[in-house]
Amino acid sequence: MGLKRFRLKVKETVATVIAEGEFFPIAEREVEKQREILERYISKNPDFLNSLKPIFVSDNSPEIVKRMAKASFRAGVGPMASVAGAISYFAVREMVKEGAKHVIFENGGDIAMFISEPVIIGIYSGEKVKNLGLRFKPKNSIIGVCTSSGKMGHSLSFGKADSVTVISEDPVLADAVATALCNSIDEEDPDKIERAINRFLIHGIEGVIVVIGNLVGLGGNLPEFIETPIPYELITTW
Repeated sequence: MGLKRFRLKVKETVATVIAEGEFFPIAEREVEKQREILERYISKNPDFLNSLKPIFVSDNSPEIVKRMAKASFRAGVGPMASVAGAISYFAVREMVKEGAKHVIFENGGDIAMFISEPVIIGIYSGEKVKNLGLRFKPKNSIIGVCTSSGKMGHSLSFGKADSVTVISEDPVLADAVATALCNSIDEEDPDKIERAINRFLIHGIEGVIVVIGNLVGLGGNLPEFIETPIPYELITTW
């Protein structure tokens, strides 16, 4: 399996894709397609872009819009909180549909993947908790591993966690819940963090990791933890 690493940039979407080279154009076309669908919908429904609360959408809305709206209601955030996870999901789904056996699509900390061999995903949480990694086993479904931070990145966040990572077979839901949970973490308090984690261990969420300061909070069914260096140059930026 000749896997390659590819940097993809389509307007605000900046992603790293790991797959066989023949599938890169498929990923790029799907990102362009889904972004165009979203932009066209938002031009007629601007509240979808700006709302910080869930929004109802009609049954005849595009699939990506309906998935984002559904995730927003389950997590209690605005629909755009899950846009990166949604783009990642659609790109991976299309690549798998076209025959890809091993794909990782990382979109600003929000990962969708379909893997045929074990994969180690590092969680970058700043300078206090370092070298934290998760070993994922192959699974015959798409896996979402989405991370939100109150201190890093350009996404809107109201929380103070260094990182909140959520694992789910639905990357759209994982992204929405990561945002919501991160928003709820405002101090390094073990009891508050435990309550917040338990509140967001909803149906469809497999596991949660919260890092704030020197504290690490865990919940759900998590993969094996391993110590792994996280080269800064592998973090998607542009």
